[in-house]
Amino acid sequence: MPLISPLLRSSGHARSPRAPRHPGGPGVLARLLLMLSLAAIAAGCGAADGDATTTATATPTRPAGEPVGVLATVGMVADLARAIGGDRVRVQSLVGPGMDPHSHRPSRDDVRRLMEADLVLANGLGLEGRMLEALDRAAAAGVRVRRVAEAIDPARLLPAADFEGVYDPHAWMDPGVWSLAADIVHEELRAIDPEGAEVYAAGAAALAADLEALAAYADTVMAGVPVEQRILVTAHDAFGYLGRRHGYEVLAIQGLSTESEAGVQDIERLVDLLVERRVPAVFVESTVSERNIRALLAGAAARGHEVRIGGSLFSDAMGPEGTWEGTYRGMIDHNVTMIARALGGSPPARGMLGRLAE
Repeated sequence: MPLISPLLRSSGHARSPRAPRHPGGPGVLARLLLMLSLAAIAAGCGAADGDATTTATATPTRPAGEPVGVLATVGMVADLARAIGGDRVRVQSLVGPGMDPHSHRPSRDDVRRLMEADLVLANGLGLEGRMLEALDRAAAAGVRVRRVAEAIDPARLLPAADFEGVYDPHAWMDPGVWSLAADIVHEELRAIDPEGAEVYAAGAAALAADLEALAAYADTVMAGVPVEQRILVTAHDAFGYLGRRHGYEVLAIQGLSTESEAGVQDIERLVDLLVERRVPAVFVESTVSERNIRALLAGAAARGHEVRIGGSLFSDAMGPEGTWEGTYRGMIDHNVTMIARALGGSPPARGMLGRLAE
């Protein structure tokens, strides 16, 4: 997928979109050879994005009774697998809290974990820009790989501005859309471990109820912001799905990928908007430098309009491990609660379940 050039786009409410393994796959020697090849990619370059249903044709090699080894590229996908799989899965992620999946290069350890996994779950849609070749080669070596966001009905995805057939990869920002990704994870776990079907069905049902409650909370608190103040300004364009769901105008300094560059004119256009529309707050992100946002504040101040930082949002990674914000539900709870509070709403002090750190 080509990198998205810097864009200052609106993503408001009016915007709308356009096999299990089987015996006979590559053996251990083949995987070792592919590991050597993938290790050379660890410093490497990206490749074109693959199909959503890239799967392998080798048999699982885990001992009977061992949990299914699931490796997810990002925490938001990993969290779905944990919720659905429970004790039948052992889930890890390549990109942890505070890390940027757009720019993450696979290390030698990443390569080893890719090759040893029973199931690899990626987001896709170009999110894992520098990991794509490693994912493709792991699939070629017999690892089962699924790009879950690419398997979502395109009618539910958000098209990228000015790029035909390219979609915004940040689908998790809308719990309703992300529930479709959960269905795909459920499907993959059931396919690779049929004996766990009942466990996975129960986990998927519980998760569906949790996501429905999360979506209802987000709808309520985001609706509490006065209509004229529903302008969300962030460092990079990761909140389009949120804007579409809640009727917010979403503007960003950088494009869909943090690899894109922002120019002086991009900053100046946003400063004009902040001043003209008296926007009270803008937001930084946990995985993106604050430099450009600070430039916005300085530019607006020079023109007599004080803008504050409304808080730090979780865009491409969840919060610290072991915290509520380090789960998918906690991530979204944090984001919508902070946005609503900074833009004039009155959300609960500590969010949906009273579990937010602040």
